[in-house]
Formats: sequence, structure tokens, C-alpha cells
Amino acid sequence: MPDLPPALFVTGTDTGVGKTRVAARLVESLRASGIATVGFKPVLSGPDRGDAEALWKASGGGEIDTAPTIDEINPVWLQIPAAPLSAALAGETEAGQISRCLLLDSFEALATRCEFVVIEGAGGWEVPITETESFADLAQAFAAPVLVVAANRLGVLNHTLLTVAAVRQRGLDCRGVVLNEIEPPDPDNAARATNLEVLRRCLPDLPVRPMEWEAEGNFEREDLEALGVTGENG
Repeated sequence: MPDLPPALFVTGTDTGVGKTRVAARLVESLRASGIATVGFKPVLSGPDRGDAEALWKASGGGEIDTAPTIDEINPVWLQIPAAPLSAALAGETEAGQISRCLLLDSFEALATRCEFVVIEGAGGWEVPITETESFADLAQAFAAPVLVVAANRLGVLNHTLLTVAAVRQRGLDCRGVVLNEIEPPDPDNAARATNLEVLRRCLPDLPVRPMEWEAEGNFEREDLEALGVTGENG
């Protein structure tokens, strides 16, 4: 693969934790700072293409003529809402044709047109693409640093610590954790009230940043710098 712009791989502790929300805001924040950034969703599963559309809009889709198409941002769209390997076993032909070369070629074609790429995985870290490869293998092939997105709920501590450990076991640079509020505040939920502080104590060498419920606007420059996401060195 030729020299390409720096990138960040956004993974999650599970499905439905808000990866797209975080990835789209990262794209918008970097673009607002003057860095030509695009989002990339290699594989999307399910009849709704909303996640890819969010990244497309964040990347300038519908606003500028030079923006990538949604098919460039999301080269593989599976109709069955399941892991690619599961979709293939359920009879979706396209799922059985996914290869690392296909996804890397799609990334390369997109990345040569910009300064920075925010790559969003699917589901969690080890979701299987084929019998022998997972999204973790794909992230390793991209050789990009990783940002972990977790939903602030009961059970997130175990899931987050395991995911960070798994990223590091792959020899990849884990840049931090975004603890995402996916439900309205609940002052009586002790786990949600303390998860942020516990993760900060258990991961003292990583920035752990909250994303508030229904928060709007871009990431602040200090947050991007804390996560090591400035568009300059990935």
C-alpha cells in the first residue's frame, strides 16, 4: 500500500454504543479545523444505511462537489443485520465475497483524496468477517491507531477493559476511550454515575472522555489533542 494520509480506527465495545455518532463528529471537527477529512465505513449490516449516510454528510456529502459518494464511504452494504460471517451463513451472497484486499483497496482509493480518514468498524472489536479474519485483523491491516467507544451502562467496565487490552495485544496504539451516553440521564443509576471515574482510574495512561446525552457540536481542540487526533500524525 502506498503512503496514505493518517487515519483513526473507531471501534466499539459492542454494537449500538454510538460509534457512528463519535466518528461523524470527529470528521466534522477535523474538517472544521481545516483538515480535509472523510469517514469510511468498510462494512455496514442492516436494511438501514443511516450510519453510512451520517458519515457521508459529515464528509461534505450533499454540500461540496468533491465529496466522496456514499458508495465510496461504504463499499460493502449487507442487508442482513448481522456480522458478515453470520450474514454469509444466512445466505447473503455479497457477505461471502468480502475480502481484506477489497476493503483495503476501497480504503486506498478513498484515502488518496484527503488528508485524514476516520474509519468506523462494525459491532465490536473481534466481529468476524470470514472464518479466519475479524475487524481486528482489518484494523491491524490499516495499521491505524484505535479509539474505543463504549456506552455508559452497567457492564461497560468489563467490556471496555477487555477491548483496550485486545487492541494492545494486536500491537496497535489505543488512543483513548469515549464513554457515550446513549440514554437520558438517570441520577439513581450508580453504575452510570461512576463508570467514567472508574475507567479513568483503571486506564490511567489513556484519556477517557465523556460524550453527553444529546450533545451537539464539534469536539473541542483540547479533546482532539488529548485523544491524539489532530490530523497531523493520526
